[in-house]
Amino acid sequence: MFQSIMLRNGGSETVASIENIRDEQLPNGNVTVRIGHSCLNYKDALAITGRGSVVRAFPMVPGIDFAGTVEQSTDSRFTAGEMVLLNGFGVGEVHWGGLAGKARVDADWLIHLPPVMSDRQAMQIGTAGYTAMLCVMALERAGVTPNKGEVVVTGASGGVGGIATLLLSKLGYRVVAITGRPQEADYLHALGAKTILSRGEFEKPGKPLQKQRWAGAIDSLGGPALANVCAGMVEDGVVTACGLAQSIDFPATVAPFIFRGVHLIGINSVYRNLADRIVAWRRLADTIDFGALEAMTTTIPLTEVCSTASDIVDGKIRGRIVVDVDA
Repeated sequence: MFQSIMLRNGGSETVASIENIRDEQLPNGNVTVRIGHSCLNYKDALAITGRGSVVRAFPMVPGIDFAGTVEQSTDSRFTAGEMVLLNGFGVGEVHWGGLAGKARVDADWLIHLPPVMSDRQAMQIGTAGYTAMLCVMALERAGVTPNKGEVVVTGASGGVGGIATLLLSKLGYRVVAITGRPQEADYLHALGAKTILSRGEFEKPGKPLQKQRWAGAIDSLGGPALANVCAGMVEDGVVTACGLAQSIDFPATVAPFIFRGVHLIGINSVYRNLADRIVAWRRLADTIDFGALEAMTTTIPLTEVCSTASDIVDGKIRGRIVVDVDA
């Protein structure tokens, strides 16, 4: 038996608790993984608190990420003892996820852990860092190089924004960080941000076209923040949109796209193809500053997941939360 976070439908609310699970209760799949570490993302927090329509079927083990060791496999691509990781593919939403001692999944959802990483380091990066790298790669493909100008990152105190700031800075970009927590200025400067702006400047509807400021952008907020960022891009600027922490709405006009040729690129990290996943994780292995990553990470046991999830949704957590499932 092993422990897991279990979500059950309590009628008007989601009930989250720690339960003991037997191997035979695991869902169908051709690879069983002994999980070493998972992590707690914004989507996980929404699922656990019931404050977002994330879970599609109950009961559900949440956790959109995990890394660990193959225990059993009937797929030739993976053998017992190999280290693997998983991001997305509906795990933690429609298929039992990573906030547990074990998971049984489809081999198509797994990739091998980069050899320079431990399972804990992979979960320090997690979906947040993997998504951030997909955004960086999209900016690069669209021609946004460090000499083109500043890159703005919204939600910079969060997981995606923090790692995006770290990656962009390491790659030579000048990063402007937008945060709703001005007290985190020293933290963001340590990650590599050169300029810090208040989220309050971007939370209300603004002019369709604003002062040209940024060559690139990584947005995890959506809503008015995304609209205002688009309105402030330079000609042929590129915006990558990967989250909706502020809102699912996009209260914008077509003006930036028509009059300045701004490009808006959506980043779907959940069902990304295998080739892009492997490239992104290889880039992360080569680029990430593991020392800086450690400084932005808090590690918790399963027993603290539910209370921490509430703090994440309430915007009280910065950086990354790693879950040691055996602690």
